[in-house]
Amino acid sequence: MNRDQVKGRINKVIGKVKEVAGKITENKDLEIKGKIQKNVGKSQADFGDLNNDLKKWRLKRT
Repeated sequence: MNRDQVKGRINKVIGKVKEVAGKITENKDLEIKGKIQKNVGKSQADFGDLNNDLKKWRLKRT
């Protein structure tokens, strides 16, 4: 697991917590910020996954 995968998954969880907290407290601003952070985290984790897959593929070819 690389740095992008770890940071992305952490951001995804923190974003989900913020999103739920925003819904519970009826704070739309916090809810939106949570959704954004969750999606950024998902993108970062996906990028890390892709990076990891490419690294494995390169090692297989040599």
